[in-house]
Amino acid sequence: MSELELPEVETETQPETQLDRDDHLRPEFVRAVLDAVEDGDDEAARALVEPLHPADIADLFELTPQEDRAALARAVTDLLGGDVFAEMNDYVREDLIDALEPHQVADLASELDTDDAVAIIEDMDEDEQRAVLRALDPDDRAAIEEALSYAEESAGRLMQRELIAVPEHWTVGDAIDYLRGHEELTTDFWEIFVVDPAHKPIGTCQLSWMLRTPRGIAIADVMKREQTLIPVDMDQEEVALRFQKYALISAAVVDHGGRLVGMITVDDIVHIISEEAGEDTLRLAGAGDGDINEPIRLTVRTRFTWLVVNLGTAMVASSVVGLFQGTIASFALLAVLMPIVSGMGGNAGTQTLAVVVRALATNQLTSSNTARMIGREFRIAAANGVMLGALIGCGTYVIFHNLNLSIVIAAAMLTNNLTAGLSGVLVPVTLDKFRIDPAVSSAVFVTTMTDTMGFFSFLGLASLWGLHG
Repeated sequence: MSELELPEVETETQPETQLDRDDHLRPEFVRAVLDAVEDGDDEAARALVEPLHPADIADLFELTPQEDRAALARAVTDLLGGDVFAEMNDYVREDLIDALEPHQVADLASELDTDDAVAIIEDMDEDEQRAVLRALDPDDRAAIEEALSYAEESAGRLMQRELIAVPEHWTVGDAIDYLRGHEELTTDFWEIFVVDPAHKPIGTCQLSWMLRTPRGIAIADVMKREQTLIPVDMDQEEVALRFQKYALISAAVVDHGGRLVGMITVDDIVHIISEEAGEDTLRLAGAGDGDINEPIRLTVRTRFTWLVVNLGTAMVASSVVGLFQGTIASFALLAVLMPIVSGMGGNAGTQTLAVVVRALATNQLTSSNTARMIGREFRIAAANGVMLGALIGCGTYVIFHNLNLSIVIAAAMLTNNLTAGLSGVLVPVTLDKFRIDPAVSSAVFVTTMTDTMGFFSFLGLASLWGLHG
């Protein structure tokens, strides 16, 4: 029997020189595109960029130096659709949008779902916003203006208005005929929302159910009545937690009257989860947005503000040291060893703080289990404090052969670790109770407390013990 010969099928593949095995644009490919632009060979630049996915084109602009982005945009302007801008870094997109005319921005916005269009327009100056909105079709303008009326990072800003809603008295066949007979309907959806006469959602029907159900069956008989409704003013972080908790693909957004006004899909939530996780980490460090495309002036201002705050807290800690000048003068080894106590306390506090801030952000830590969390971290801090105290005490005795000094530093290490554990929980929980973002302010307070207690416990115990050289 001869082998079956299959016809060769042409497949569209990207050249190996574009992406590496981690799906990042290769440096040599980026350089080739920029060289073509610099040489004025727009046709060659377009030929290189055209096979790229919109997300990769967005990456190309992010990898391009700021001063070269405008020239690259002019060279590949016909490839810069709304889907490319939707995938682009906020700062990079803002640079390019500023170079476009209002009618060009309006054309881009009209290609996108409402949520993506809002992302492009919301950061523009008020005058430029009005000019773009005037250039939009009335329906698009009304939808975007409504979205802009909601608070930033709320479900109202995040949602898209393009959805499918049908009345409960329809049959499956009615719904299918409706979908096929109206070309203006959105084409990207996973489920159909079922609404009552007041346009309030009463259930959902997945497309897979409809495809497997006879046409004559009523939608009300196959729909799922239990659903997760998202209030229009809910914070996007809370929205993301609901998607994660209930494994949602999409969810209905309702206004204050309970009427269906939009939907949120999981592809938007993936971006939110990534942004919020990175945002909290950077805020703990006082690094602002931490975006490498952020203007240098803005980055310097953000970091300098927090460094000034830290400078003030450092002066508070140093003032504690000043209270024990006589003790340090009589026993100089204290000045050598005291940074160890404060430094280890700061590290322990940062560990606890990171865990607690994450637990608050993901709703793992609530008022019902706060006391248990405090007890848990106290036991962890006590265990680590005892072991670290024993370790530093033994090391100090081996090096300096001073039993009293070894006992003092071991006790101070235990005391500061307990302080670190408690402050790492109590500070962010207290800030959260007062509706202050614990990711922004906690690190300053915790570091101040561990530094101050580290110096005070070590030097205070040394003074009480009567250590001297």
